[in-house]
Amino acid sequence: MAPGEKIKAKIKKNLPVRGPQAPTIKELMRWYCLNTNTHGCRRIVVSRGRLRRLLWILFTLTAVALIFWQCALLVASFYTVSVSIKVHFQKLDFPAVTICNINPYKYSVVRDLLADLEQETRVALKTLYGFPENTSRKRREAESWNSAWEGTRPKFLKLVPLMAFGQDETGEAKDFLTGRKRKFNGRIIHKASDATHVHLSKEVVGFQLCSNDTSHCALYTFSSGVNAIQEWYTLHYMNIMAQVPLEKKINMSYSAEELLVTCLFDGVSCDARNFTLFHHPMYGNCYTFNNRENETILSTSMGGSEYGLQVILYLNEEEYNPFLVSSSGAKVIVHRQDEYPFIEDVGTEIEPAMATSIGMHLTESFKLSEPYSQCTEDGSDVPISNIYKAAYSLQICLHSCFQTKMVEKCGCAQYNQPLPPAANYCNYQQHPNWMYCYYELHQAFVREELGCQAVCREACSFKEWTLTTSLAQWPSVVSEKWLLPILTWDQGQQIKKKLNKTDLAKLLIFYKDLNQRSIVESPANSIEMLLSNFGGQLGLWMSCSVVCVIEIIEVFFIDSFSIIARHQWQKAKEWWARRHAPAGPQGRDNPGLDVDDELPTFTSALRLPPAPGTQVPGTPPPRYNTLRLERAFSDQLTDTQVPAES
Repeated sequence: MAPGEKIKAKIKKNLPVRGPQAPTIKELMRWYCLNTNTHGCRRIVVSRGRLRRLLWILFTLTAVALIFWQCALLVASFYTVSVSIKVHFQKLDFPAVTICNINPYKYSVVRDLLADLEQETRVALKTLYGFPENTSRKRREAESWNSAWEGTRPKFLKLVPLMAFGQDETGEAKDFLTGRKRKFNGRIIHKASDATHVHLSKEVVGFQLCSNDTSHCALYTFSSGVNAIQEWYTLHYMNIMAQVPLEKKINMSYSAEELLVTCLFDGVSCDARNFTLFHHPMYGNCYTFNNRENETILSTSMGGSEYGLQVILYLNEEEYNPFLVSSSGAKVIVHRQDEYPFIEDVGTEIEPAMATSIGMHLTESFKLSEPYSQCTEDGSDVPISNIYKAAYSLQICLHSCFQTKMVEKCGCAQYNQPLPPAANYCNYQQHPNWMYCYYELHQAFVREELGCQAVCREACSFKEWTLTTSLAQWPSVVSEKWLLPILTWDQGQQIKKKLNKTDLAKLLIFYKDLNQRSIVESPANSIEMLLSNFGGQLGLWMSCSVVCVIEIIEVFFIDSFSIIARHQWQKAKEWWARRHAPAGPQGRDNPGLDVDDELPTFTSALRLPPAPGTQVPGTPPPRYNTLRLERAFSDQLTDTQVPAES
């Protein structure tokens, strides 16, 4: 390097450095405050007086805190939705309508299968209340009531004993089978709802369930003997019917021609061929109208009862099971064509000898999925296998989860729901422990201990029909005289008896109007709006822009970290040099004797230490006599004098 370049480099090295290349963070912050466009930072540096500077520091920090607070609120509100409701007037698709008789199977057909169970039920009723059932019908009047076992040993009461105990009695219960009291050490679970605050009677009826090894038992009690008997009967009924083949159960239930007497849709006649068979384990043969079986969906162009579905149902109350169902009528549910009809959960009951009018309003809902909500589009991201051959819904997920847990814990599936793959329904012969396991699992499901409620999510889009029900007596006293004979004649081939109005029910399902309401969720904010709000907050509190934000990031993060890293690197180099430097020769300890290859500069010369033992001469005092005026030219000639020539 040339001598001139070395001098320039030496001078540049020793000059004070400012800006992003400042040697310390303090100098960097001072430079930033003097050059930034955020006015608060500049006022901190240029303000005179400590009080004024302190106030500006407080104002600036408060503004920064408000910016962070407002920006946090903006980010938190970014994932909110706005709901818009739109009403359309258009031609509407008619929903699928599933109709079931409350009584699943004809009593005359299943009576032989349930004979032993009914005999033990009558004995339990007589033991509990001291009288037989009310035999109001002729066929039941002919039945002989016998409290003895007629040579057969009870098996249902032995498997699931019916018991009763008083409220003041603890640890003892009366067994219906033996009539004796016995000690009971298991848990007592009362099935009455806590929300209704049912008043307990003096004597509580229930049944006992035990595990395989009978080491764990539970006594399930009810506030009414009616509920206890029906629940006990239903458990054994499901166990018996679970062993009957499906084809045989379909034949034991009602056919479409028997259930549907007349049919009319949109002013056009229809019949049983317009209905699709759907077999439900607890309701027998159900029939679905407009099930898209032929890939066509019926629609209606007018509102009102005249343009909907009108059917007359034959209920045949004489064939009702007296212990399984305590009411008469039918159940109907309105649903989508690809949706499973949960008739036992949300079905509407139809009364006999009444005309039930159901007016509908259609509402479509469209929700936003993640990150706005936890809904799912089609259930593919839910870790529960859909055992129903239908579109995903929250009910399907919950029931599928329970059935899957039932198969895992109990080894079999609950009878009143579809079967999971490679599973069979519970029965005593193959699964003697299934009742106790089922009740324990059901209690855990209610307490949300199975995790189904946490895993299952609501569907993002769904249709919902709001139903308005009204009733009227049908047929009237005047019209039944001619109406019933005509219906009897029309159904002569299917029903070989005279129809009674208590065996019939009329159902009307229609749109009240063609106004379709759509509830649509949309994002309340967008990226553009979020950035605009950020800019407004920065400009309001700090008179700052995006360029200022980039400047802050550069100074406070990049430059500050580079200064810290440079200092640490310099310290590391000095430590490494001291550790590996060789020992110098004698006489070179004085740094003033070091020879510098570079040319000296004024700054480097000032930094040289004085030589030891020498006295640095100071500045001599001035010689004041030199300031005196002396006649320097004493021999000066006058202006007119001419020097002599030699």
